[in-house]
Amino acid sequence: MSVSVQMLMGTYFIGRFGSDEIKKNVLQPAIEGKKVTCICFTEDQSGSDLAGTRTTAVRDGDGWVLSGTKQWITNGPIADVATVMATTDPSAGLKGLSFFLVEDGMEGFSKGQVFHKLGTRGAPTGEIVLDAVRVDGDHHLGEETGKGLEYSTDILNMIRVMTGLAACSIADEAMKDAAAFARGRVAFGKPISRYQLIREKFGRFYAKYEAARTLLYRVACMIDEGMECRREAMAAKWFATEMCLEAVDEATRVYAGNGFCMEYEPQRFFRDARFLLSGGGTHEVLLNFLGGQMLRG
Repeated sequence: MSVSVQMLMGTYFIGRFGSDEIKKNVLQPAIEGKKVTCICFTEDQSGSDLAGTRTTAVRDGDGWVLSGTKQWITNGPIADVATVMATTDPSAGLKGLSFFLVEDGMEGFSKGQVFHKLGTRGAPTGEIVLDAVRVDGDHHLGEETGKGLEYSTDILNMIRVMTGLAACSIADEAMKDAAAFARGRVAFGKPISRYQLIREKFGRFYAKYEAARTLLYRVACMIDEGMECRREAMAAKWFATEMCLEAVDEATRVYAGNGFCMEYEPQRFFRDARFLLSGGGTHEVLLNFLGGQMLRG
């Protein structure tokens, strides 16, 4: 998760809109691994609801002053650079959002609470606090203010594909591990891998895993071709993550009582998979949008 944030979300807008100087001082060191980046969407009351963004960016001469607190920021506790979504016009809702580049060391920039998570513990997560942080005009990342939602749609499609492929990876690893256990575990005189109900688990997994992977690759191709794919990306992320949750649950069942022990692998797959439920949009929000699209008259 840390690497994914660094190579996509934390650097995307810097590469797309950053000045030559910013690319030299920020993007190049990030590519070299000398600076850690993050992206800041989420707040305590706004995750999938970007219209609820309260972090503000106020014009100050030729620059901007940012104030607010961002939460659930992957790489936040170790970030050198943050791409921050803020509202330049709270009354405009989704049409008032813009992105800004903020750097550790700027006056008013600080790192708040570190979150101790159930899973994905290798990716540090925490708060970014902005207390009247002043940035220069070229730290506004965009062609004009108020286009943050439009820019977000592009990257959210990629985030959803990335999250879905992470789900496929976790599921595949979990079931490969469970298969090795099933071949070695003997019950009632034969390996449990020879029992039909155990084989059914792997048969169901294979079909759903291949369906998820195929759908994700289709969306990735659509992104490469510049095609509109918001609905497809949402559907792919939802399907792949639900497939993963089912797979890691079945893996713990193959292990039986051993699957409840921290000494075995299934517990980690089970914990890490839960993180995918919120990344790229909660499933309640995704399904509500998709259902609404189908029912539009």
